[in-house]
Amino acid sequence: MGDEGWRWADAWIFVSLVIAGGAGRHRRSATTRRPEGVRLADVLSTADHLNHAIPGRHEVEAAVRRLAGAELINVADGWFRVTPAGEHLWRTRPRGGLASAVETVHAVLSRRAAPGEATDWELHEDEHAAAVLEFSARTTIPHPRRSPENDPG
Repeated sequence: MGDEGWRWADAWIFVSLVIAGGAGRHRRSATTRRPEGVRLADVLSTADHLNHAIPGRHEVEAAVRRLAGAELINVADGWFRVTPAGEHLWRTRPRGGLASAVETVHAVLSRRAAPGEATDWELHEDEHAAAVLEFSARTTIPHPRRSPENDPG
């Protein structure tokens, strides 16, 4: 797998993880980020926002293996985190709009050495399905209606 080069989905998952974790909101030190990281449902939600699609289990699993193997991210106890090397890649990428962030990161990754040895991280079908269900539940819950009397607007 190491000699195949970086895939677009690798960049998609990486950017989704960075943005879901809040690192993309403004420049701040890695030590001030929430230490717990983000859950898979948050990564899927951000990926859907970026590409209007929910990444499949195999896409997530392959991307995480390759990104973790390159020491750009890590996953522990279901929490996804961007490493200092991943933070550096994100902060030093060429600037562009959010719409082009995945393409920009893919180009940056492609200029790096091949991903190398992927980790043996595994995403089970039931874990992916549960994260998709959690994300879907968030997006289908209607906002509560307000009475015109109580509407502050």
